[in-house]
Amino acid sequence: MKVLLLGKNGQVGWELQRSLAPLGEVVALDRAGDGGLCGDLGDLDRLVATVRAVQPRLIVNAAAYTAVDKAEAEPGVARRINAEAPGALARAAADLGALLVHYSTDYVFDGSGQRPWREDDATAPLNVYGRTKLEGEQAIQTSGCHHLILRTSWVYAARGGNFIRTMLRLGAERERLTVVDDQWGAPTSAELIADVTAHAARQCLAQPADGGIHHLAASGFVTWNGYAKHVFVQARKAREATNLIVKEVAPVATDAFPTPARRPHNSRLDTARLQQVFGLTLPRWQQGVDRVLAEIL
Repeated sequence: MKVLLLGKNGQVGWELQRSLAPLGEVVALDRAGDGGLCGDLGDLDRLVATVRAVQPRLIVNAAAYTAVDKAEAEPGVARRINAEAPGALARAAADLGALLVHYSTDYVFDGSGQRPWREDDATAPLNVYGRTKLEGEQAIQTSGCHHLILRTSWVYAARGGNFIRTMLRLGAERERLTVVDDQWGAPTSAELIADVTAHAARQCLAQPADGGIHHLAASGFVTWNGYAKHVFVQARKAREATNLIVKEVAPVATDAFPTPARRPHNSRLDTARLQQVFGLTLPRWQQGVDRVLAEIL
C-alpha cells in the first residue's frame, strides 16, 4: 500500500514518518517537494497531479497554515492552504477511492463555557485561522471522499520551538514570569497524535464507517499557567544542577497580552468518541510533557 504524507517536516509530520512506516510505502513530502512531486499546499494543480501520480490508498495531510496572528493579515493565503487545498485533496482522494486523514483544531469553537467540546457541538470560530480550518473540514465532508478528520489542540514536540522550550529559556532569565491562567486545554504531543493516527487510519481503511470527525487530545486539562509550573517542577526534578532562576509564575488574564487574533478560553476536547470507536486509552497530558522534557534536558 502507498501512503502519501504531506508536511513531513512539521512537528506531527516528522513523527508520522515513523508511525506510518509499518502501513506501507510512505511517500513523504514537504513544501519543496521531491523528484517532481509537489507538497506545496499553495499550488493546487501540482498538488492534485502529485496525488494522481503517486496513486496512494492513504493520504495524510499534516501541512497547514498555523500562524494564528499572521492569518489575520493574510486571510487569502490561510484560506488557500487550510481550506482550498484540503478540498482539492479530498476531491482527488474521492476519485482514487483513497482515505484522507486531515488535522483540524479546537479553534473551530468559540471557547465559551467549561464543558469539553464534542464533535457535534456548534462551531463558531473566533479568528481567521479557526474559520479557514473549519472551511477545510467542510470542503472535505462535502467532497464525498472517505475521510478521517482529527481535531486536536496545544500541540508540541521535542523537535522545533514549543511552549516547553520557551518556558525553560524564560525561566533561566527571569525570577518572575506572568503566564495566562484563563485558557484551558490539554497539551498534546505530536508523538501521541502520530501513533493514534496510524492506528485509526488502519482501522478506517478496513471499516470506513469509523471515519468522520474525532477529537484527539491527551487526557486531563490545565491552564497555560499550570502547564508552565509543571514544566519547572519537572525540570528541577530531572536535573539537580538546573539553570532555572524563576521563583514565581504569576497568573494573568488573556487580555494582559493583546494579540491580533482572539484566542478561545475553553480548548477542552471530549475524546470519548475516539477512544470508544478505536479502542484506545489516551494518556494524561503530564506523561507526554515529561517525556519531551527528558529529551530536551
